[in-house]
Amino acid sequence: MTLKLAIVEDDSTMREAMESVARSFVEVSDVYVFPRAEDFLEICKDLRADVVLMDIELPGMSGIECVGKMKALAPFTQVVMCTVFEQEDKIFDSICAGASGYIVKNSSPEKIREAIVDAQRGGSPMTTHIARKVVEAFRKSQSPNTSAEILTLREKQILEHLSKGLRYKEIASNLDLSPDTIRTHIRNIYEKLQVQSRMEAVNKVYGRR
Repeated sequence: MTLKLAIVEDDSTMREAMESVARSFVEVSDVYVFPRAEDFLEICKDLRADVVLMDIELPGMSGIECVGKMKALAPFTQVVMCTVFEQEDKIFDSICAGASGYIVKNSSPEKIREAIVDAQRGGSPMTTHIARKVVEAFRKSQSPNTSAEILTLREKQILEHLSKGLRYKEIASNLDLSPDTIRTHIRNIYEKLQVQSRMEAVNKVYGRR
């Protein structure tokens, strides 16, 4: 198995260190680095990276906002957020936006390698503490609020799958639809709810404490 890796990190010293470490992994065939989220978004669709290591705190567009926009352009690219500390709310928002998990920047090279490989294989690298926070947040409301009344039955089904963190391809498989059909439904959901991301749509219908 080999994979394409992108790194979005504004600190040049950290960016160079992460690139050097990533190039030492036998699983990584290519490494692309970007100092800003905007630079990455410009080519993410054509780049078709397998995994992205995304800094949360970036100048201009944040890493969280970038994840939401990237998923609309490159839905099969997996994102692992990079943070200095376990910033619970920001990590949670990142996952709601479409990230697969996160790593702490001072993690050992082996931990970074494990996170990259895990994400590429469909896993969600994160601590049990953060995982529990995510699960509890999505379980807290069993019935959607009135915002869901404007959605069709199919759109509600898709939104429920989105709330569980499933990728477009997984939703398509579960509902026996094509990924393109799923993307069309999700665009309609966003338009009806007047939102721009998975996180906003789920929060508007299911709410958060």
